[in-house]
Amino acid sequence: MRSSDIRATFLDFFSERDHRVVPSSPLVPSDPTLLLTNAGMNQFKPYFLGETVPEHPRAVSVQKCARTSDIENVGRTTRHATFFEMLGNFSFGDYFKAEAIAWAWELFTRHYNLDPERLWVTVYLDDDEAERLWRRMGVPSSRIQRLGMEDNYWSMGVPGPCGPSSELHYDRGPSFGREGGPAVDGERYQELWNLVFMQNLRGPGKDDYPILGELPSRNIDTGLGLDRLAAILQDVDTVCETDLLSPTFSLVQEMAGRAYPGRDGSDDSTSFRVVTEHARSIAFLIADGVLPSRDGRGYVLRRLMRRAIRHARRLGIDLALPDLTSSVIGALSGTWPELSEHSGLIRQVVTAEEEGFDRTLRQGSRLLDTAISRATSTISGRTAFELHDTYGFPIDLTIDAARSAGLTVDEEAFAELLEAQRRQAHEASRNKKDEAVSRRDLYRRVTAERGRTDFVGYDSHSAETTVLALIAPHGETRAAAAGDEIDVILSRSPFYAESGGQVGDTGELRTSTARARVVDTRLGLDGLHVHTVRVLDGELVPGDAEATVDASRREATARSHSATHVLHAMLRRLLGDHATQRGSRVEPGRLRFDFTHHSPLETTPLQTLVNDYLLDDPSVHVWEASRTEAERAGAIALFGEKYGDTVRIVDIGDASRELCGGTHVGHGSQAGPVHIVSESSIGTGLRRVEALTGADALRHYDHEHRVLTELATLLNVHPDEAPDRLRRHLQTLTETQNQLD
Repeated sequence: MRSSDIRATFLDFFSERDHRVVPSSPLVPSDPTLLLTNAGMNQFKPYFLGETVPEHPRAVSVQKCARTSDIENVGRTTRHATFFEMLGNFSFGDYFKAEAIAWAWELFTRHYNLDPERLWVTVYLDDDEAERLWRRMGVPSSRIQRLGMEDNYWSMGVPGPCGPSSELHYDRGPSFGREGGPAVDGERYQELWNLVFMQNLRGPGKDDYPILGELPSRNIDTGLGLDRLAAILQDVDTVCETDLLSPTFSLVQEMAGRAYPGRDGSDDSTSFRVVTEHARSIAFLIADGVLPSRDGRGYVLRRLMRRAIRHARRLGIDLALPDLTSSVIGALSGTWPELSEHSGLIRQVVTAEEEGFDRTLRQGSRLLDTAISRATSTISGRTAFELHDTYGFPIDLTIDAARSAGLTVDEEAFAELLEAQRRQAHEASRNKKDEAVSRRDLYRRVTAERGRTDFVGYDSHSAETTVLALIAPHGETRAAAAGDEIDVILSRSPFYAESGGQVGDTGELRTSTARARVVDTRLGLDGLHVHTVRVLDGELVPGDAEATVDASRREATARSHSATHVLHAMLRRLLGDHATQRGSRVEPGRLRFDFTHHSPLETTPLQTLVNDYLLDDPSVHVWEASRTEAERAGAIALFGEKYGDTVRIVDIGDASRELCGGTHVGHGSQAGPVHIVSESSIGTGLRRVEALTGADALRHYDHEHRVLTELATLLNVHPDEAPDRLRRHLQTLTETQNQLD
């Protein structure tokens, strides 16, 4: 069964059982606690946490996922991958264990036609109900194993929802490992499908997290790996030999000039699989907006690229990634069109990175040669770590070079330094994550007790409202005095909360006892606006209030936002559809727009296009539709944004149609003029335009005119003649200086 049929069978099976098909979210999640989308349930977290009520209680999806926690196992086993497609069915307070287990068994045995005698099941240690349900399906107790929390208990963060899980495994036969079931050998008894029964709330702690009680509603979250199932159904040994990766796998062998030796455990066998698998991960990450960098997601991508390049070099392949990622695009863009949409960017990024890594290797080799010449028997762990950390020189190459020179590397000291760095980074990340989780828990409690924010800012700059809660750094408080800066939750709010690149509104909040300045507005949760206020006088307490937006600032921001949409449209008209948004910042009177392109851009033609379009006074039309209807209508989804089933679309004339929740002008001419002040590179294949809008653009024009007029006066010429006159003066000055010298 081909992978396309596996996907279709899964989606059709659950659609027939009243599940709504939900498209995959990007690999770059909107969740600040996640680096990359690593599971099918990520986009449904607000439903599981009770932050948002789903429009439908059942969902099914094919989700793009990226995980690097097991990166060292990729290539060494037949089943690990850094990128994979996860098939999942979900229940939000609807069906539970009995249905999830029955449907999983039916799908596997009757639709995918897996041999029931080769299916094994694991359940959590004390989950008698799950075992009883599996036995009802016909699974004998001899093929049901009970495992502990590490294997069969799942948590969505700590604290957070959690529950036992049950996994379906397939016995691949004696050639893959030892007998004894999943508890003995995970390579032979390969995990295919994980069913999570989310029913409890886990409390805070360091090692042993207490179970605080049951959730208000019980949920189902499942994940079935497409790669692994395809390997079974297509009767191949590894995920690289499935139709998902076989074209790329064959190309690696062609480029290496020799055939894959099979899963013989050799270094060559590992390298063939690493290069193939990583090429796919790299293509998908770049297509979803990740670019190489020294930290965060960019570091993950760079690590994958450098690991692939090193293994390609072992196979004798130079400049491997451009052609290999093109092979991935050719094989998978039918299912994932974003690959072909960004094919030019992918090729440009991987080419530049591979060439850059070659320079890194040459520089590192020179430094290593110096270290070898000074060493007597051992290269210190500190030297090896500096080569790795500062120059990106891989430790295995350091060890190989040292061995060739008859030396050793203090690998223990290197490992200690690497672990210390990892612990430091992990601690900083954990503290930041714990703080974010704690604050979100507080927002969830406030929402559950007092409801969400009704945003009325599209239609009004002011609103009669109620102060529902005051939140200080240490938690909720009952009052705030003059001079205090505090977060406020309102029942109704005219203040736009920062999102989609647009900054949050400011303004004023008045009650019968206090007056406060709103200095920022942001989203605490989906549908919950958090207003940071500074109390100017009186005592601020919960109760009735009047909220007023700074109207002139809002209008200046709206001009910038509408101008950003038109700038995006004109960039695509000028450069092509590959010039897509990769980030933006919309502020009063100014904008910043990041986009994909591989070379510097002449800004004058772009500025002319934007202003000519705005001067034609295109109409601005805002409407709502389902996500599917919007996509069919050609609406562009903005990079990194999260959208619900119903989306808001902004049309500016006939050239710009984007999904957007921000505020905009009523007519195109109100957004101008636009003056581009800079265009620059901010990374491989990524460029940035900064511009001024409205009155700020006019003030900048006035400033430049004054400077030019003053310069012309000093040169005693007409302003049009000033550049040429100054150029001649400078040339004369240079010649005179040379004569004097």
